[in-house]
Amino acid sequence: MTGSEVPPSFRLAYVPGVTPTKWVRIWNERLPDVPLTLVAVSAAEAFDVLRDRGADAGFVRLPVDREDLSAIPLYTETTVVVVPRDHVVAAVDEVSAEDLADDIVLHPLDDTLGWERPPGRPAFERPATTEDAIELVAAGVGLLVVPQSLARLHHRKDLTYRPLTDAPESRVALSWPEEATTDLVEDFIGIVRGRTVNSSRGRARTSAPASGAASGSGSGKGKRPETGGGRKKPVGGRASGTAGGRAGGKSSRGGSGGGGAKSGRRGKPRRQS
Repeated sequence: MTGSEVPPSFRLAYVPGVTPTKWVRIWNERLPDVPLTLVAVSAAEAFDVLRDRGADAGFVRLPVDREDLSAIPLYTETTVVVVPRDHVVAAVDEVSAEDLADDIVLHPLDDTLGWERPPGRPAFERPATTEDAIELVAAGVGLLVVPQSLARLHHRKDLTYRPLTDAPESRVALSWPEEATTDLVEDFIGIVRGRTVNSSRGRARTSAPASGAASGSGSGKGKRPETGGGRKKPVGGRASGTAGGRAGGKSSRGGSGGGGAKSGRRGKPRRQS
């Protein structure tokens, strides 16, 4: 190696709520001579980090600007409401937006769900971060609606959460600069899509995602794998509100049974078994 050569390395950005442990482990097994560095970024700054080449690829939350970034959708998260353990919501399996009509629902400035206004009554001011909002929930100021991974990330013993059936959902994707689709990026795409060591490179743009693509953070609770993907498939825009019937029919909504409190049935919550 001459003095001008730089040994290869790979920088992987990830937003709060994403746990890249499994993918990093596989990378280290397959490419032990190429160190992988994790770069923690906020959801808002993730795309600028990729554009500025602060990372080679990153786990981000959709939507992605397709002008200069490629993306492979991986999974959709369950949306939950975080409440104090003694709140009435803690006694039911799931709730609807209408069930929160009388509660103050906090709307942090780093909200990842993309709605203009959460359900319930607005707080006097918006918390700066989700972490600040969690502290306010613990103080009894209001409730908070977030992707389940963020509720788990900011877990507290005095708080719990329940699925919210008719709310926007957050989608997680692997993204990278379109003009910087390097061999190492292709290698990582193959790992995320579950390909074997002999087939990870060169087929990332045409193959369908593997069934285990969304399992990198462990159990996969509260996540639904995307059925499509690829660099040329359009990535969805801002998440919009989902009809309660659609949400109630999902089999993978995290940590809860099928039925639960529905609109128009306040005061008669279904208790957990």
